[in-house]
Amino acid sequence: MSQSKIAQVAQILDNAAHTAQEVDQFAPGHFTLPEAYEIQRASIDHRVQRGEKMVGIKLGFTSRAKMIQMGVDSLIWGLLTDGMLEEEGAVVDLKRYIHARVEPEVCFVTRKAIDGPLTALEAVDYLEAVAPAMELIDSRYRNFKFTLEDVVADNCSSAGLVVGAWSRKFDALDNAGVRMQINGRNVQVGSTAAILGQPLRSIVQASRLLHGAGMSLPAGSLIMAGAATAAEALAPGMTVECHIGSGRSSLGSVMFHTGA
Repeated sequence: MSQSKIAQVAQILDNAAHTAQEVDQFAPGHFTLPEAYEIQRASIDHRVQRGEKMVGIKLGFTSRAKMIQMGVDSLIWGLLTDGMLEEEGAVVDLKRYIHARVEPEVCFVTRKAIDGPLTALEAVDYLEAVAPAMELIDSRYRNFKFTLEDVVADNCSSAGLVVGAWSRKFDALDNAGVRMQINGRNVQVGSTAAILGQPLRSIVQASRLLHGAGMSLPAGSLIMAGAATAAEALAPGMTVECHIGSGRSSLGSVMFHTGA
């Protein structure tokens, strides 16, 4: 695919996200997976040109079940900007999204720049803190249908994130219970073990993906580790909460509302 074609597809996807207007899925084989990542970066460049700042990355397909479902054997990843940040406890305006969904996650903030592959033993040393979080995903494709290449080009459906209170409770991440509630009712129940077996492994994977792409992640960057459960569709008038762990080993909770 030529650079002009990559720019054209990136513009289509950026317009869809910026105006909250869905677009048709691209024809299978229209672009390759490496080209999809080029499109993703070109699309995010439009956000940066409008004044948004890069704040980190997100991982996708961090559960084995999701990989099998999509017929892939590796993670995918997208880019985060400050324009995607939603305030914890605030009201999220669903008009900014096409067909928003939410999933519970764990978010890390880096203490040192990640500029090469890390081992599992090194990962924690590169982290400042961890927090309970929720990601708002919102495919820009009609009916939320897409191929692997489509979703990567569309920044892996990343649309927003809500992050709770930061702590140094990295030891609370082992098989911690995860509950996502809507209006006080449990809608998804799972475990942090669904995130690569242990969410800290996402740091190792992120470092390898960044290295492979010739990129580094500055200190103070966010890393969304991947979903702990399936996503839930959002609608007006909801109070959405995510609780991770319990008792003294609790990582805490995070919450937001959706507008009427």
